[in-house]
Amino acid sequence: MKLPISLKQGDKIGIMAPARKITAAELQKAIDIIEENGFEVKLGKSINAEDNQFAGNDEIRSDDLQYMIDNKDIKAILFARGGYGCVRIIDKIDFEKFIKNPKWLAGYSDISVIHSHVNNVYNIQTLHSSMPINFAKNSKEALKTLFEILKGENINYEFESHPLNKSGEAEAEVVGGNFSVLYSILGSKSFPALKGKILFIEDLDEYLYHIDRMMMGLKRAGVFNNLKGVIVGGMSSMNDNEIPFGKTAEEIIHNQLMEFDFPLAFGFPAGHVDDNRAIALGRKYKLTVSKQKSYLETS
Repeated sequence: MKLPISLKQGDKIGIMAPARKITAAELQKAIDIIEENGFEVKLGKSINAEDNQFAGNDEIRSDDLQYMIDNKDIKAILFARGGYGCVRIIDKIDFEKFIKNPKWLAGYSDISVIHSHVNNVYNIQTLHSSMPINFAKNSKEALKTLFEILKGENINYEFESHPLNKSGEAEAEVVGGNFSVLYSILGSKSFPALKGKILFIEDLDEYLYHIDRMMMGLKRAGVFNNLKGVIVGGMSSMNDNEIPFGKTAEEIIHNQLMEFDFPLAFGFPAGHVDDNRAIALGRKYKLTVSKQKSYLETS
């Protein structure tokens, strides 16, 4: 996939909210961190905007994203937070200028709609990473990897093995994001073309039976048939019913994927966790899964 421009010192980074509302005051710590890293900050009109739970209505949010995509002075866009709302505006965006001069679009959670759409429709890399709302609590490594990739550096990861892992190697583009969000766009042009790819997933605050429902739905749709590998990040704060489902989220995923002949790596440090390391979606990586360690290395 095509690589967005790399940032250099003094470049301007835009922050806008495509989904849930947020105030400028909530972003001050993140603004300080961005400026400490040598960049300028431009806040969008969606910041401080409010329409019930949204950062302004669909028109405000789509116009703000369009402005930041088209503005040549803004070299990267950090999405302020997730929530819900990206799917309501993604089809309103004209990516014509973005295709000619792609810039990093960075975030996670509900931002997975934007990642998958841009990866799949326009064949351009995006950045699954922390967002300004989380900067104050993020690990040093989470922020370090975000800024390093924005500046054009290649990042390699070594992470702990997991008892549910399936050993093996794969070399392919990594795509994906939030599992529930991906499930919600199945069948649309925004859903990633997964043939020959490594799928990354993470999730938060889901019922365990619904993790199983999504796995069954995607499996029956043939989504897993031609994958090269699967990486599972944080499956955080899962919910259960009064009568327990009987398996963890990781066990549910493991049980549904073990029949496939590709490596399966759990415990990657990304998702709704403080140590949310950055991954360039659409970039080719080599995944190595063993009983001792797992590795994700830029090809």
